[in-house]
Amino acid sequence: MRLGLLTGGGDCPGLNAVIRAVVRRGLAAGGNSFVGFRAGWAGVLDDDANELTLASTTGILPRGGTILGTSRTNPFAGGADGTAAVARTLQAREVDALVPIGGEDTLGVALRLHEQGIPVVGVPKTIDNDLGGTDVTFGFQTAVQIATDAIDRLHSTAESHNRVIVVEVMGRHTGWIATHAGMAGGADAILVPERPFDLDEVAARLRRRHEGGRSFSIVVVAEGAAPLEGTLEIDAEGPTDAFGHARLGGIGVTLEREIERRTGFESRVTILGHVQRGGTPVAFDRVLATRFGVAAFDAAAAGRFGAMVALRGTEIVEVPLAQALREPKLLDPALYETAQLFFG
Repeated sequence: MRLGLLTGGGDCPGLNAVIRAVVRRGLAAGGNSFVGFRAGWAGVLDDDANELTLASTTGILPRGGTILGTSRTNPFAGGADGTAAVARTLQAREVDALVPIGGEDTLGVALRLHEQGIPVVGVPKTIDNDLGGTDVTFGFQTAVQIATDAIDRLHSTAESHNRVIVVEVMGRHTGWIATHAGMAGGADAILVPERPFDLDEVAARLRRRHEGGRSFSIVVVAEGAAPLEGTLEIDAEGPTDAFGHARLGGIGVTLEREIERRTGFESRVTILGHVQRGGTPVAFDRVLATRFGVAAFDAAAAGRFGAMVALRGTEIVEVPLAQALREPKLLDPALYETAQLFFG
């Protein structure tokens, strides 16, 4: 069998571990070869690829990012139908099936291609941990650890200067990173996309905390968090990408300004941004990514296409792509309620 691999969307710690695992599993089975398409779906559309071998995938397990590169290219952008171009490339490269590794957008393309007869097996990837069908996505634990380390460091400088520090983390649709990192880092308020916030209530909580003798506070906010309608004017969203997503980032700046104005406490913002995506993956993500890669090869070798490998409890399973992409996995309300016990 000859498999094509690609990594699409945002880069993520653990991508290289998946690539390595697919290749190693296939080589161990014998008679298989692999081609890696560069820059996500762009590489498939442009027939830009290189062979993946034992030598080219050796030593990449602890590396962050992706050796294949990535992009947010959408073969169906603007009403286009990239199915024919994808099929031509696969035929020219003698590729039997594709293993796309990505989030809702990359796998959404995979689902459309599957519906048009292109054999695909998806691997879920997003640091936001918001993909349905799987309990956890690799990259999430690394992002949480990076954010937690940052919050720990910001505690000391916030206390030294008697400041409120707003920490903006990633999370377009969901608050998984914000809530996990905020809980682990002892944040005094956590704002997430699933729960529009009232900044007057946040400010009142911070004032009560300071009146109780605490001279500093940490507020963690997901980039996609938004205020209750009519309570706070925020900057308009910027231009959109090929999948229609606006570039986020900046809610932390608004909160810094408004918290200081409403409380009188000196405030500062730290936007972690792409720091959360970078660097070596933690052990959990390396292991999960490796298990996903092995399972993806096995599914493709068995002809079980249109599926996505997933973690359910402690087991790796296969779920239909259509089911996995039906709706995003929102933050567990019970987890957020637990976090609220420690606010202020």
